[in-house]
Amino acid sequence: MALLRLSQGRRNSAAATLRRVVSATIDGFERTRLLPAYVEVMLAVGDVSGAREGCRELEQMAADLDAVVLHAMAASARGSVELAEGHTQAALVSLRRAVSLWNEVEAPYPAARARVLLGLACRALGDSDGAALELDACRLAFQHLGAAPDIACIDALSSKPTPQAAGLTPRELQVLRLVSEGKTNRAIAAELSRSERTVDRHLCNILTKLGAPSRAAATAYAYERRLFDSGSAP
Repeated sequence: MALLRLSQGRRNSAAATLRRVVSATIDGFERTRLLPAYVEVMLAVGDVSGAREGCRELEQMAADLDAVVLHAMAASARGSVELAEGHTQAALVSLRRAVSLWNEVEAPYPAARARVLLGLACRALGDSDGAALELDACRLAFQHLGAAPDIACIDALSSKPTPQAAGLTPRELQVLRLVSEGKTNRAIAAELSRSERTVDRHLCNILTKLGAPSRAAATAYAYERRLFDSGSAP
C-alpha cells in the first residue's frame, strides 16, 4: 500500500505508513519484506539517513542469513542510497552486483529496476552511451514483463534533452541544484532558511513536474537537459 501511495505521488503518506509499520515490526523475516520498500520511500521523501539505516539493517540480515535474495536486496538498497548521496562510482559497483544477483535468482523485474539506477549512475558520470544502453535494456525487460508504468518512466528518462526548465520555478530549480549536490532535505532547508516541510513540498513539485520517480532520476534529468546552465535564482 505504501508503494502504491508513492506511485500516486503521495510520498508523505507512504513514508508515514512505512515508518509506523517498520517501527512496530519485530520479526526479522517480516522486516526483510519491509526494508527494501522502506529504503525506496525514505529516499523519495529525502530522508537519506533513514534510508541508510534501513540499508544497513538489510545488509546485516543478508550477512547473517547468507541468502542470495537478501544479498540482492541489500545491494540494490546500497546502490540507491549511494546514488542519492552522490557517491556515483560506488553506486555503480553496488548496482552491478545487484543486477548480477537478481539475474542469478531469475528475478527479472528487480533486476531491471536496479539497472535503471545503473543507467542513471552512468549518466551522472557523463557516460551517455552507457546510460542509453542500460535504459534500452531496461525498456526491453519491462516490455517483456508488461510493466507499463516502468516503460513510461524509461521513455521520460530517455527523451531527447531540451534547454527548457520543465515548468520549474526559480526556487524549485535552486532546490533541484542542491539535491543534485547530494544534500538532504534538512541540509537544503538550513541553507535556504526554510522549513523541511517547505523543502519537501518543493521536491514533490519537482518530481511531479519532471515525471521523475526519484531524486536520482530528477538529478539525471536536470543535467541531461542542462537545467542548470543559466544558474538558479536565490
